[in-house]
Amino acid sequence: MRKFFLATALVACFSCANAQTYDMTVPQPSYSDATGYGWDVVEAPTAKELKAGLSRPVFFSVKVPDGNYKVTVTIGSKKHKGNTVVRAENRRLLLEETATRKGQQLTFSFVVNKRSPYISDKMSVKLKERERDYLNWDDRLTLEFNGQMPTVTSVSVEPDNTAITLFLCGNSTVVDQSREPWASWGQMIPRWFDDGVAISNHAESGLTAGSFLAGNRLDKILASMKPGDYVFCEFGHNDQKEKGAGSGAWYNFSYNLKKFIDLVRQKKGHIVFLTPTQRRKFENGKIQETHGDYPDAMRAVARRENVPVIELHDMTRTFFETLGEENSKRALVHYPAGTFQGQDKELADNTHFNTWGAYEVAKMVVMGMKQHNMPFVSHLRSDWKDFAPESPDDFNAWNWYLAPIFETTKPDGN
Repeated sequence: MRKFFLATALVACFSCANAQTYDMTVPQPSYSDATGYGWDVVEAPTAKELKAGLSRPVFFSVKVPDGNYKVTVTIGSKKHKGNTVVRAENRRLLLEETATRKGQQLTFSFVVNKRSPYISDKMSVKLKERERDYLNWDDRLTLEFNGQMPTVTSVSVEPDNTAITLFLCGNSTVVDQSREPWASWGQMIPRWFDDGVAISNHAESGLTAGSFLAGNRLDKILASMKPGDYVFCEFGHNDQKEKGAGSGAWYNFSYNLKKFIDLVRQKKGHIVFLTPTQRRKFENGKIQETHGDYPDAMRAVARRENVPVIELHDMTRTFFETLGEENSKRALVHYPAGTFQGQDKELADNTHFNTWGAYEVAKMVVMGMKQHNMPFVSHLRSDWKDFAPESPDDFNAWNWYLAPIFETTKPDGN
């Protein structure tokens, strides 16, 4: 189990706000609390591997307090060609597969949000048991280098207090899924922003708007939010399963959404709603509604309170119907037995996305941000191209290098 930050660690000086730079062409130590940095998660690469070129994913961690960090990565090698993917924490996509020729080096910068459960001496986030080994919730910032031949020359990490932070709230369709082959749009959207925007994803599988609040997750956000930051909320999948007095779309759910609005605005933040992604349930070639009144209740609260709404409900309906009943399985966790090592049973999930589906939904979210003229879209990367769910990307062109962490159990919620 990875260790969490205690209050004493949170106030530690991270080299007095100076950048820490690591030469990745020479052997580095395995991570320990004593060094505060090093290779992590899997076996450290050998000097021979570093010289000849890696053929497997590796992870590098730096112990830092909670906050945003500008991470600058130089990829490429003087000795051999490379093909590198960069992710952070729980498989957050930062850099897609990028090839380098022998002797070529390229430098990229991102802002990565690091957090722990700690809020104050009297309060912390109430984690689920399954979250306790997440890279998202520990005392270090972890980078994953993957690809056909991941080739990293240097890594620099420095505190960043200027980036706009987009905080994400939601359930399993939003969370940074920690294990293959599951994925959500929240862990794909960092790919599209430059180092002027940080994504801080606080969603977790199985949560409702109410349990998100009760678990002190919004408190964690509010403790670090700056005026002008944004909070994005996608709920509805699990809320509709709540029973008992006061439950339902028009009372308890709407009341909890209003609490999000009031608390975020008290801190001078901006709030945005996203209607829930559709489930894959077809009849006569059309997606059938499975969310009851919850999307309409969210829209009604948003109209009354002047909250922007990104219509994921409508866009994912169009997306699924464009793909069709059979091909829409390609966007979700549908795999025959034996697709992955140790997978002895078929996976057939009509709610949770795989990496391609999550990547497509992330593009829908970005389009929603653009449609509402949110000012931070000026920080979209130069290779961004506008997207329409009725014209999805070619599934056969998608390539995702698997992280070495796999699970066959469905995430909480459906």
